[in-house]
Amino acid sequence: MPIIELQGVSQEFGGLRALDGIDLKVEPNAIFGIIGPNGAGKTTLFNVITGIYAPTEGRLFFHGTDIASLSPYKVARLGIGRTFQNIRLFNRLSVLDNVKVAANWKRASGLLASLLGLPAYVREQRECSAKAEELINMMGLYEKRMEYAQSLSYGEQRRLEIARALAANPSLLLLDEPAAGMNSAEKLELMELIWKIRDDMQLTILLVEHDMHLVMNICETIAVLDYGRKIAEGDPAQIKSDPRVIQSYLGVER
Repeated sequence: MPIIELQGVSQEFGGLRALDGIDLKVEPNAIFGIIGPNGAGKTTLFNVITGIYAPTEGRLFFHGTDIASLSPYKVARLGIGRTFQNIRLFNRLSVLDNVKVAANWKRASGLLASLLGLPAYVREQRECSAKAEELINMMGLYEKRMEYAQSLSYGEQRRLEIARALAANPSLLLLDEPAAGMNSAEKLELMELIWKIRDDMQLTILLVEHDMHLVMNICETIAVLDYGRKIAEGDPAQIKSDPRVIQSYLGVER
């Protein structure tokens, strides 16, 4: 069974059709890429999957459950995490606290337990901190865990945002242009990191990215959007040789 499946999903904004009848299936533990020119509907697709928009038409299934009408927090509770095209960190919180915010949201102890410092709350906070530090270490940010998020470099902030998304224990991770603003060395490190996340944490990764070198070298399957429609889907070799993709996005080779 696909981990996520879209059936004829469309999204309209005041008569403008940002998505037009999208069919998509992503298998468990895949690294699946979404590419296309600016305005093709890629981020809108992510917003539909994560509940920010309810699709105008079509159905959306996660682990076989229809989630098309669920609010974002309910979608997150089911196991869908994401990063954003524009970085959204708590700039005046430390690196550690940024990740702990996400790791804390499933705690069982309530307000009274936290005010009284009951053993259950203390145990949860200890576990939360340990998990946050583990993720920060995975992202190569452990030495900067007590620094403000705003003091990190752009590439480091991107990795911190991934750590925060992982802290909520998703089974599906959506990465919206994770390589934006990174230099070549940082992009290479990001590729290795995405593979490690998928393999070590047994996640499925859905990736929107403009860097074709990264996409073609990391994704097993790629779907191409153009003006809100899916014009192609296949492995990297098929996508690179598809005439429709070359014409609309990759450009004609000379």
